[in-house]
Amino acid sequence: MTTAHPFRTGAFGERVRHLAEYLPLRAVAGAFQCVSEGQNLRTADLIGNIYARMNERRVERARSNIRRAFPEMSEQEVRQLAIDSICYMFRLFMVDGLSTPRNITRWNWQEHVELDEFGDALHRLSDGSSVLMVTAHCGNWELLGFVMGVLGYPITALARPLDNPYLDRWLLGVRQAAGMRILTKWGATEQIEAMIEGDDPVGRRIGFTADQNAGDNGLFVPFLGRLASSYKSIGLLAMKYKIPVIAGYAPRTKDGFNFRMKVVDTFGPEDWASQPDPLFYITARFNHAIEKMVRESPDQFLWIHRRWKSRPRWERAGKPMPASMHKRLESLPWMTQDELDRIVEDTNNPGAM
Repeated sequence: MTTAHPFRTGAFGERVRHLAEYLPLRAVAGAFQCVSEGQNLRTADLIGNIYARMNERRVERARSNIRRAFPEMSEQEVRQLAIDSICYMFRLFMVDGLSTPRNITRWNWQEHVELDEFGDALHRLSDGSSVLMVTAHCGNWELLGFVMGVLGYPITALARPLDNPYLDRWLLGVRQAAGMRILTKWGATEQIEAMIEGDDPVGRRIGFTADQNAGDNGLFVPFLGRLASSYKSIGLLAMKYKIPVIAGYAPRTKDGFNFRMKVVDTFGPEDWASQPDPLFYITARFNHAIEKMVRESPDQFLWIHRRWKSRPRWERAGKPMPASMHKRLESLPWMTQDELDRIVEDTNNPGAM
């Protein structure tokens, strides 16, 4: 058998491509360290606006998502929110990510971060009990784990590895600088269970960024007026180990590197024990908490995500919502009749909204 040469297989070319992506970003990162934070934020906004003008397809995806979530908005408001969210994305990745290790230390974190009611949640962690922490791509999700590590409560966070290994190692180093442990999402369920059952408190504090599409076989629950596919793993872990769920995020409060860590909802076994479908309830409840985050800070949410890409089986088949799903939606304590009607109308007439 002949061994393939790396030049022929494309391995060398892929490495060159990864380096071509990585080295300029490191150079930009170095240059940003020599300029004031305010100027860097303005530069990120400029790049975000240029990106929006050059990627109309992605802007339209964001606008489409915003229209469905906020049907009361005018088209001008929808477009502005889409552009603002893209600019925020560039602020987050180009400025905040690089500034975090410098601005968040055990000596100066209070200059940049308000704990709000998050302080009460931290007290729950002091005895080493297991907890599932849920956030979204809203506000500064990287900041949450970093601050908790600085305060002495490092967590294990699930994160998808980047395709570029050089960028992945760089980002991993930033994330782990304060003691946070990163676990790849792929095939991690058994590893998570082993950590929860273990003695290491870091392994019993698990963080999820839980607002991504889970595919056609995910659990469909309400999110911003429409059913969205969500991963079942959080609810299954909570049920199996009777672990409380804390949903929170860190929105930017003003210009510069200034954030507030907020707990949006906290619930546990006593809340889902009496529910007719505990898994549906848990998954719907943390999505309801994420919805609150988005409604509070819509310009800080990544609207370009394809959150509603996957659709329920009956919708794909052109059939009406089953009575069993209607009943499950009605059982949610926070569900209003107007919201239920909107969800039913959307799934029964997906092209009409």
